[in-house]
Amino acid sequence: MKDNSMTTAYSFYIFDLDGTLLSTLGDLAASTNHALRAHHLPERSIEEVRQFVGNGVKKLIERAVPSGTDDQLRESVFCSFRAHYLAHSLDTTEPYPEVLVTLRCLKERGAKIGVVSNKLQAGVTDLCQHFFKGLVDVAIGEREGIRRKPSPDMVVEAMRQLGAQEDNTVYIGDSDVDIETAKNSHLPCISVEWGFRNHDFLLEHGATRLIAHCKELLEEPGGACE
Repeated sequence: MKDNSMTTAYSFYIFDLDGTLLSTLGDLAASTNHALRAHHLPERSIEEVRQFVGNGVKKLIERAVPSGTDDQLRESVFCSFRAHYLAHSLDTTEPYPEVLVTLRCLKERGAKIGVVSNKLQAGVTDLCQHFFKGLVDVAIGEREGIRRKPSPDMVVEAMRQLGAQEDNTVYIGDSDVDIETAKNSHLPCISVEWGFRNHDFLLEHGATRLIAHCKELLEEPGGACE
């Protein structure tokens, strides 16, 4: 059941990246299968890859390789994936409908925007610079010294850099990992239905506020931008 009341006007919006702002599944699947082929391992369908994402690329590869794959081979597959993805992360990736206009409107209202992702930091930086230049104030990815989601570390760091407080910040994501991340960060969570997990899955994993269209984020006091 949707709650579209949106009675609170937030000053800070922290977004997940893959499945929330960007449709990245095609490129992730292509790089996964490139790495698997390079090591003579069976490929995976795009729907399988959809279920594997959400906990970082090392976990993606761990799930993609056959059960019982030894650590050395799994690491080699990961290295092949990483090299290919860094070179091909823009092949088919694009923002979901309404994302750009929504982010622009939030910025016009004076909001600050952060992105937190279990994707490698280099990938997060490149994608945000390419698609959201001037719209995203802080972009945090997987790197040494900061734990991956659902740990709150990335969100806490983003909030620190943004100067945000819990009472005027909201987290937006598409997965169970995001719901747990928001909970661990003591933030309200808005779950999106257009990403890697569907409506029923999100409800089963604790979603309390869902939106089907990105512009619904603008249905707060202050009105929508034209």
